[in-house]
Amino acid sequence: GGGTPPPLHLDGYTEGGTNGIAPGEPNPYGVTYQADGELADGPGSAPVYRAQGEVGAAEVARLAEALGVDGTPVAQGQTWKVGAQDGSGPSLQVNKQAPGTWTFYRYAPGTDNCESTTVCSKDAPDPAADPVSEDAAKKAAAPVLKAVGQDDAKLDASQLMGAQRVVNANPLVGGLPTYGWTTGVTVSAQGEVVGGSGQLKAPVKGDTYPVLDAEKTLGLMNAAPGTDHRMGIGGCASPVPLKDRLEAPCGAEASTGAPAKDIVTVETAVFGLASHYVDARQTLVPSWLFQVRAPGAQDSFTVTYPAVDPKYLASATPSEEPSGQPTPRPTGPKDEPTSAPVTQNVAVDGYTVDGRELTVAFTGGVCAEYKVTASESEDQVRVQVTATSQPDEVCIMIAKVFHKTVQLDAPLGDRKVVGTDGQAVPLEKPGTRLPDAPQTSGAR
Repeated sequence: GGGTPPPLHLDGYTEGGTNGIAPGEPNPYGVTYQADGELADGPGSAPVYRAQGEVGAAEVARLAEALGVDGTPVAQGQTWKVGAQDGSGPSLQVNKQAPGTWTFYRYAPGTDNCESTTVCSKDAPDPAADPVSEDAAKKAAAPVLKAVGQDDAKLDASQLMGAQRVVNANPLVGGLPTYGWTTGVTVSAQGEVVGGSGQLKAPVKGDTYPVLDAEKTLGLMNAAPGTDHRMGIGGCASPVPLKDRLEAPCGAEASTGAPAKDIVTVETAVFGLASHYVDARQTLVPSWLFQVRAPGAQDSFTVTYPAVDPKYLASATPSEEPSGQPTPRPTGPKDEPTSAPVTQNVAVDGYTVDGRELTVAFTGGVCAEYKVTASESEDQVRVQVTATSQPDEVCIMIAKVFHKTVQLDAPLGDRKVVGTDGQAVPLEKPGTRLPDAPQTSGAR
């Protein structure tokens, strides 16, 4: 109504800047970003967007139909389930609570080609086949994207996982491009949708906040507080375990050992919305999407930073007015943890193998501790990645791909690699890399 909006409680916010980095973006701390020319002014204000409410059965049924999953949505606790739940056919699961995160698998756990434990389809995907073209993959994904209301999204079909091609869709919300609110649709070499994930509930407009232009936002990004979790620009996905540090960058900086304070060129700046957590809820926050290029790098990449005026980024209680000096959100006494560590499983995105060394790739936050274990049988190796949170750490919200290695008792041979859900883990082809951006959620 034209009044003063309430303080935006951006998780990870600290005085003088914010550690709330959109999921998947490179860590801006430790480098200096320098504009190559004049940057855009942008609007004077913009709203936040967040998904609200619960996902209904009709919404789930619409998505199930687009995916070719037979059956009626059945509510089980906080989840909708459609299709086979015993691994005998296609399966769709959707979280009831907004934003309605969903996952889909077409084939039985532990295989890429079986409709049941005894019957295999003659039309099943051939893991040795070549991936479909980008255009064919986009065409196959179109009905799914329409069902989730993202048929106007910007598409990227360059990601490969073995013989499968992944179509990543970044939707327009409120007419603005988004970052971190991605739908991923996996297409087999035969042009069939065999997997997918995303958010089913569309974000709706919330409070409107004054925003800064690109130049001022860039200044805030360069002045952001440092962190012990430094990484090179973009990161390099290799079979080498990360050990106690984040990945070194690919390309010139990796080979020359260039200092972390390199100047990174900002080529363009586009005003949009980036995914952050606000009061522990995934929210699209007005941000500048900077297209940047590291020294000597062939490809550019995207870095985002909140554009909301810092006066409105605070840990204030609802009765407090925004002030010129925002304060950090309280985290409790220094010697008392705000919450107990939480351990949970992490999905495995891919693997490589060298003799008895099995290296798995997975996406996670930079402030958790990860452990990889493997359980071996005659026909498969079941890998488990567990993440233990560090509740007392002030952590940037950045999600990235990790690679960790586990020693097998015997060479992998013809055995399949599966995750804790029984689903087959794809083999990473030489020369390809999983992206550093997660496709469905951020890390906190």
